[in-house]
Amino acid sequence: MSCDGNNATPPSPGIAPGAEHIDPAAVARELGLKGPDPRITALVPGFDAPFFQAGLAGYSDAAMRIIARRHGCPFCVTEALLDRTLLGGGRGFLKADLGDLHENVPGGPEDHPLACQIMGSDPHEMAAAALKVAEQGTRPPKDYRALAYAHRSPAELAELIAAPAHAMDPTEGLGDDTCETLIDEVDEVSRCHGVEVSRSHNGLSSTPGHLDTSPLSFETIDINLACPVKKIKAKARGGHWLAQPEGAIDILGAVREAVPAHIRCTVKLRRSFDDTPQMAANLERILDAAFDMDYAWATIHARTVQQKYIGPSRWDLLRSIVHRRPGRLIFGSGDIWNVHDIFRMIAYTGVSAVAVARGCIGNPWIFRQARQMLAGRPPLPPTIAEQRAVLEDHFRLSVTINGEDRAGKTMRKFGIRFASHHPRAEDVRRRFIAVASVEDWLAVLDEHYERCDSPA
Repeated sequence: MSCDGNNATPPSPGIAPGAEHIDPAAVARELGLKGPDPRITALVPGFDAPFFQAGLAGYSDAAMRIIARRHGCPFCVTEALLDRTLLGGGRGFLKADLGDLHENVPGGPEDHPLACQIMGSDPHEMAAAALKVAEQGTRPPKDYRALAYAHRSPAELAELIAAPAHAMDPTEGLGDDTCETLIDEVDEVSRCHGVEVSRSHNGLSSTPGHLDTSPLSFETIDINLACPVKKIKAKARGGHWLAQPEGAIDILGAVREAVPAHIRCTVKLRRSFDDTPQMAANLERILDAAFDMDYAWATIHARTVQQKYIGPSRWDLLRSIVHRRPGRLIFGSGDIWNVHDIFRMIAYTGVSAVAVARGCIGNPWIFRQARQMLAGRPPLPPTIAEQRAVLEDHFRLSVTINGEDRAGKTMRKFGIRFASHHPRAEDVRRRFIAVASVEDWLAVLDEHYERCDSPA
């Protein structure tokens, strides 16, 4: 599941007339004295600073999140997980139900607080997947599938199962269940096991089962209405819902109704589907509906869905959205490339916190630097020794989570981004491109990263 733009614009400022006059250091000092908005910490204990790591497709697994946390990141979001990926399989929440995305489950006690971000096309499937996340799969898998599909007829289920999922997205299918098996599951669970399934104007509601409070739990559930992915068989998902506000509101209502009230729900949006007035109005409608449903906060990316990741974000338009909703918790995203951008965005737009996305790939020090600025100190770049220590730790965590073969491939793209901090950035970048194993990785470190702070 990818939300990355293959032709993303290189780092450049967002459109923010007048922002050049903002002093990020002064903004940070003032924020450090006041502290973050107290509502944020009250909603999610431990979320104690006005910035966090966004969900990044193909990057923000538990290894990246833990490295970010060790450098001061107070809160992280998983990459977007498809509702059907969560509902499919049947061999356990930890691996089978997340398919190839199993590394997005919480990485132990250190990986908290954490939001699970989900995305999909059907209110019932989204609600059942969100409930499964909230309960950590404490019910049998068939119970969640019953919650998702009890409203469908046998013919509709047959069409759903028979769909050639692989044509567009390998994670879109429902596992190995046959149509007959799924129909039997829905009938059996609804009739014999006390799972209550009902329809309302908001979608699915359910009687929640026992909630697991183990270290695997997520603190919040984030609904992705922002990612510019392709439609599946003309069905909206991600950011495409911004062009269909009724469907977006149905999903938000179904999830909020299904998930126990004490589990915080949040939503990720873009400022509009495109730059037309009608689409801008759609965003406003969806945003207000989310707050009316008691969504804790909304994170708004300052690009449109049609832009994907190309061209500048519009901080000026994000500021207008925020200023029209005084008292609401709105977080910002888009063109956060360095630590100063965090505080510029806060000062310019009025957002309560900033999501750091591509700007933190290979740069966990951005969170340490932000903490330094909050304390009134200058942000310090990482030394060569500090870079080596993080590169070693990140690879070690990735091997633990993903296995050596996958870590060798995954860490190449991280190494390329880490290389930008090195005095010989291009030489190091080329060496990281060839990495395929732990031995290769350590060889690059021995060649370019001394264990002391002597010049490289």
